[in-house]
Amino acid sequence: MASSRVASRYAKALLDLSIEQKSIDKVNADMLNLASLCNESKDLANLLKSPIVDKNKKVEAFNAIFGKSMDKISLGFFQLIVKNSRADIVAEIANSFVAQYKVHNDMLDVYLTSAVPLEAKTKDGIVAKIQKSFGGKITLHESIDASLIGGFVVRIDDKQIDASIASQLSNLKNILLN
Repeated sequence: MASSRVASRYAKALLDLSIEQKSIDKVNADMLNLASLCNESKDLANLLKSPIVDKNKKVEAFNAIFGKSMDKISLGFFQLIVKNSRADIVAEIANSFVAQYKVHNDMLDVYLTSAVPLEAKTKDGIVAKIQKSFGGKITLHESIDASLIGGFVVRIDDKQIDASIASQLSNLKNILLN
């Protein structure tokens, strides 16, 4: 819990710096890339978390991997993070930055799960209702789950709207049993 609070503070500082330097979109792209790479590469994650590897070696490795592709703000920031013995939370900082970037730009991730692929008209109607309720720029993530039997489930942050047949059958079963 404490490390996520620290990661959030570092991410906020990077967000503020990138806004000030007018390179927020470049830094966000760097953070998306870094978070993805940390999730995919266990070797990189282990290198960053290892207390045995010297800070200077971590900075060298970081420069070798990201030196040519990363914005100078992102690269300098993470060199500072590594030198300050916080390399173990680099992935958390990157993920926290992306989340804060979305809030800053009024972006909303909407997860729509349905039993079968939905028609475009139905999806547009769902997105329109969400847009009206929440506002912001919506990014729709769709998935199919046949166990829903019919209907759909919409998840936005910590809110969930369950309009699935499976859920309705479960509710009906509970009512009948009580």
